[in-house]
Amino acid sequence: MKMSRTIVNGRREKVLELVRENGDMTVNDLAEQFRVSPLTIRRDLQYLEDHKLLERFYGGARNNTSEGADLGENQKQLRRERIARYAASLVEEGDSIFINTSSTALAMVKYITSRNVTIITNNGNIINEKNPAHATIILLGGELRYVKGAMVGDFAMNNLTQVTAKKSFMGCGGLCPDVGMTTELLNEVNLNQTMFERVTKASYILADCSKFGKRSSFVSCPPELIANVITDTDAPADLIRELREKGIWVHQVD
Repeated sequence: MKMSRTIVNGRREKVLELVRENGDMTVNDLAEQFRVSPLTIRRDLQYLEDHKLLERFYGGARNNTSEGADLGENQKQLRRERIARYAASLVEEGDSIFINTSSTALAMVKYITSRNVTIITNNGNIINEKNPAHATIILLGGELRYVKGAMVGDFAMNNLTQVTAKKSFMGCGGLCPDVGMTTELLNEVNLNQTMFERVTKASYILADCSKFGKRSSFVSCPPELIANVITDTDAPADLIRELREKGIWVHQVD
C-alpha cells in the first residue's frame, strides 16, 4: 500500500527536527527511530537536501550550515548557555542531581561552582565536557546511541532505579501547557520519567523559547507533574501565563 503524502511529510518534518536538534544523525539511527527501512530514510534525506534544508554525508545527514542558519543557531546557543548558567546557580553544596541527554542540561555542568556535587546522567557526552574537579560524575551506562551520546535501554534503567537525587535538570524536545514536556526519542521517555520520579527535592525543565508550543511525539512529563521551568525572556507570554496559572514556577533568564 502506498504511504499517504501526509504521513511521509510528517515523518520528513520530524527527521529534519532531529537532525537540527542533534547536529548529525545516521541513516541507521533514523531508520530505527521511525521504524522504517534505511532506504526510506535515504529518500527522505535526499528530499530534504534537495530543498536545501540539510546536508547529507555518507551514512547520514547534518544540519544545514548556511550563514543565516549559523546566525540563528548562535542566538539559540546563547539563550541555552544563559539558561544553563542560571540552572547551575541552583545547585547547592552536597547536592546530587540528575541530568538527561539534553545539550542545554549538559551545558550547565561547566558552570557548577558548589562543592561535593554528584552528577548522575545518561548523557555520554559529559566525558567531553569541562567538568568541575569537585564534582563526582556517575554514568548510568547502557546502550550508547553514538550520534547523540545517549545511554538508553534496560541496563541504564536498572541502574537509575537504584539511586535518587535531590534535584533534576531536564531538557526537552517540546513544552506545551496542555501536554507537558515531550520528546521525539521513544527510548529516552522512561528514563526521563524515572528521573522526575526519583527526586527528593526539586525538578527543573530547561527549555529555550523555541521549545514552547512545540509538540513532540512522546510525553516525558505531564503538566500536572511539572514544578519548575527555566527559560529565556523571548518565550511566548501567553504560554508562560498558562504555565503559571497551573501553579508552575517559571524562571525567565534575562
